[in-house]
Amino acid sequence: MAVRFSNTFLLRKLHQLTGIVPLGLFFFVHMFTNSKAINGEESYEKAVGDIHEIPYVLFLEIFGIFLPLIFHSIYGVIISVEARPNVFAYSYGRNWFYFLQRVTGIFLFFFLFFHILNLRFGLIPGLNLTPVAGNSGLAWDIVSREFAIPWVMTFYILGIAATAWHLAYGFWLFAVDWGIVIGEKAQKYALYGCVVLSLGLFVVGANAAIAFVRPCGLLPQALCEQAKK
Repeated sequence: MAVRFSNTFLLRKLHQLTGIVPLGLFFFVHMFTNSKAINGEESYEKAVGDIHEIPYVLFLEIFGIFLPLIFHSIYGVIISVEARPNVFAYSYGRNWFYFLQRVTGIFLFFFLFFHILNLRFGLIPGLNLTPVAGNSGLAWDIVSREFAIPWVMTFYILGIAATAWHLAYGFWLFAVDWGIVIGEKAQKYALYGCVVLSLGLFVVGANAAIAFVRPCGLLPQALCEQAKK
């Protein structure tokens, strides 16, 4: 019994760690790359090309993204299935936040599966079967054509929202569980910061997605043109 508890404890810590370090870092890099779309086709395709030219990029994808993502996703689903939500019995803010963490985790399991098969490998029937990977010169056309489809854009906006919350609240859970933020007051302010971070990540991600179908994304045209000068 003690060994089982120890294994569970270690697996949960590893689950948190993979969500923060490789996957969290990748999301920030991904949002930075996507945000290049605000500056237009040439800027975005150059950013994608720069990623493709990273030495050992396939090694980084496998061990820095895919394997951590597979473990984090599968174990996250296991945690969610085992969870016993009590938001209706105890309608506290943190209970709802934890519930949203589980819900977004389940949604992201399916969203990321779709996203990787779609844009990384081009394997979704009915959509563009040309992957972005290995085709940086076509990256803008591939993404903009798909984001012009209303249901695809809606699905991706929901995916960005779920990822923004899941990662930001994950930072808070990590900081509390690992003893980085101690004390009720400190945890309260840290939680506020994570909520703000989630909103910021969502705005940045949604703006980048919309930029593929509308120049400058959500920014007013005049402000966007001024920023480019």
